[in-house]
Amino acid sequence: MRDLPEDIEESAIAGELAEGWGFEAESLEYAAVGAGSYHWLARARDGTRGFVTVDDLDGKLWLGDTRASVLEGLERAFDTARALRDHGLPFVAAPIATSRGKTLRPLGARHAVALFPFVDGEASSHGEHSAAGRAAVLELLARVHEAGSAVASRASTAGLQITGRRQLEAALNELDRPWAGGPFSEPAREALARQASVVAELLALADRFAADVTSRGGEWVITHGETHAGNVMRTADGYVLIDWDTVALAPPERDLWMVATDGVETYTRATGHDLDDVAVDFFTLTWDLKDLAEYLHPLRRRHRPSKDTAFAVEFVRTFSSTRDRWASFLD
Repeated sequence: MRDLPEDIEESAIAGELAEGWGFEAESLEYAAVGAGSYHWLARARDGTRGFVTVDDLDGKLWLGDTRASVLEGLERAFDTARALRDHGLPFVAAPIATSRGKTLRPLGARHAVALFPFVDGEASSHGEHSAAGRAAVLELLARVHEAGSAVASRASTAGLQITGRRQLEAALNELDRPWAGGPFSEPAREALARQASVVAELLALADRFAADVTSRGGEWVITHGETHAGNVMRTADGYVLIDWDTVALAPPERDLWMVATDGVETYTRATGHDLDDVAVDFFTLTWDLKDLAEYLHPLRRRHRPSKDTAFAVEFVRTFSSTRDRWASFLD
């Protein structure tokens, strides 16, 4: 996230780190990196470094519709990541457990805080894999997807659901009345109204893809969920996968669509799974629909002008260009 959250005090974060993890923070430096969570670089009095995430329980549409369900889903995701690491996958950047064995702690009524080991490495700022990075990630994903049933039993199920569909359909159904959440609410409503037919078309197309994939069956595996290059750290010891709040059971293509442009034979040799092109299409399309839902969601609620909300309304304004990629299925 680009902007500091207005309702979180760093002293409260420091207090949770001390109470939950025994991490006595000497400094907290806000890091405007990634999206979907707030991040801080932490340094303890003994010199230990950590990476702190704070998640808005009102803003994780794939985990639930209430703060309680999102908190439960986030904890389950982080527990799954820890189980993967304990299962012998050291490249999984899992959270550190608290003194009570928990992977996160509530921070007030709306947020949750987690502490991760500091990873000394570098990720791509634009999310695109290099050829070497793509090959390495395919090898790592094969190991994640082959994880045992003991790990899989901890994971939530993503399956073939469209993340944020309920919020998208609610927005489409409320285009005939003003949105009063903040300064970008009405511009967002007007932009969506101009593109309502496009969104409806793409939702229907996603349903067609999902029905096709379902009809053929196939194994579901533990998936990371967001395997763009921004979630892959290059370190002196190899590659590390970060940001596990989207981990869930689903078809392998939930991960593979982002890295399957070349070299997928590496993955097939390791797992015996041949790429399902329709599943790739499904997850590619639903990524765009998910993004639209996630950008609309804060604009329909109380918000203030910021770099994040300005970016969100611009995304909504230009969403109709997404249709061009799917014209062959629609025309």
